[in-house]
Amino acid sequence: MVTNQWSNAVSDNFERFKKCAVDVLSVDESAVVPEATFESLDADSLDLVELVMALEEEFDVDVEEEELEGVNTIQAAFDLVTSKL
Repeated sequence: MVTNQWSNAVSDNFERFKKCAVDVLSVDESAVVPEATFESLDADSLDLVELVMALEEEFDVDVEEEELEGVNTIQAAFDLVTSKL
């Protein structure tokens, strides 16, 4: 079933995303949920730059600085990265 394969791919990609976020932001895995804001995770602008660099490497994508405007939740960042796959 295509929907199930897509769902598995999204889940796998989110787990990869979550691992990067946990490693870079030094937060508990349970805190990395779609609705979490970077502010709630105590991430400053340097943390976000480091996270983007890790995500670019993990997913082999390029994210332009301008694309990060308005990205303030885990879901928004995940959507941005996965839109480039």
